[in-house]
Amino acid sequence: MGRLTFSINVTLDGCVDHQEGIADDETHAFFTRLMDESGAMLWGRVTYEMMESYWPAVARGDEEAPPAMRAWADKLEAKPKYVVSTTRTAFPWTHSHHLAGDLRTGVQRLKDATPAGVLLGSGLLATELDRLDLIDEYRFLVHPRIAGHGPTLYQRGLPSTRRLELLSATPLRSGVVAMHYRRAP
Repeated sequence: MGRLTFSINVTLDGCVDHQEGIADDETHAFFTRLMDESGAMLWGRVTYEMMESYWPAVARGDEEAPPAMRAWADKLEAKPKYVVSTTRTAFPWTHSHHLAGDLRTGVQRLKDATPAGVLLGSGLLATELDRLDLIDEYRFLVHPRIAGHGPTLYQRGLPSTRRLELLSATPLRSGVVAMHYRRAP
């Protein structure tokens, strides 16, 4: 069985607005490595639509992008992408699949079928999957910024505290810190 790893950019005050992070070659290389280590991507509809609106164009060469962003786009194009949505059923982006039905059952099946693991990149979906105790690891890029606004990490709350074990903390040149945690036993 593969692990489900939640990874996202977050500011010091918990903001997960994608426009608040530092998007440089080093952060893109970090996420590209994470994607390389995973067998599939898992998103909610909103994240999928945000990604779909930009990254396929970068992969096709329709958008100018630095090498690290182009590498991410090319690998993302080839990666299986699973989308949880109750309002949309068609996902035309290459290698995209709708994950319908019972959330716990569907995600557990995906984990079981993906030995290399699944990389989760949607904040709202992460809250629901954490409520179901399906997230195994957390890979956060903590940005040296205080956004002062939302959306925030786990803004819908959890039924109890999640205790985590720190596996690594790696500072990047920009001041971002790559944090790797797993659920504590």
